Amino acid sequence: MRLTLTVDIPTDAHAAARLLADPDFVRETVRAAGATDEQVDVTGSPDAAFTVTSRRALPADQIPAHLRGFVGSRIDVRQVDAWEAPSHDGTRVGTVVVEIAGAPVRLTGRTTLAPAGPGTTTATYDGDLKAAIPLFGSAVEQAAAGAIRSAVAMTTDVARRRLAEAPRTGDEKDTAP
Repeated sequence: MRLTLTVDIPTDAHAAARLLADPDFVRETVRAAGATDEQVDVTGSPDAAFTVTSRRALPADQIPAHLRGFVGSRIDVRQVDAWEAPSHDGTRVGTVVVEIAGAPVRLTGRTTLAPAGPGTTTATYDGDLKAAIPLFGSAVEQAAAGAIRSAVAMTTDVARRRLAEAPRTGDEKDTAP
């Protein structure tokens, strides 16, 4: 099945890339999606090309009960986002692979990070989700798509919270006497 997801990140493209390459941000996003265990590795630099590999364990309650026999009591997910170096405005492209360990379910696709207006960047994930399970493949794909949508949606929520908590920089004036 084709899966296209869009996430708005409330900052410019360069700052959005720094967030996506921040292991603490990725951990926080993975935990917000319900992960009970996570590991994050980042290689490269947000100023150039970088790759984020995350592994997470999710409770299988996101999968309909009649399909849990295919995945067990938890879902072990491995995601690799490989981003190419940015253009002058911060736009960049990349690839994404999401695999569910122990189940023949895989998402492969392209990613784009692009300015979407003043102070907003859009990350788009566009790929093919396949579950190689006879008779139940379509149902597993639908369930996996829902879990992936929920996890990706957390990126916006965590980014908003992170950016709201970040110290302000720029044109603030010192109000001390």
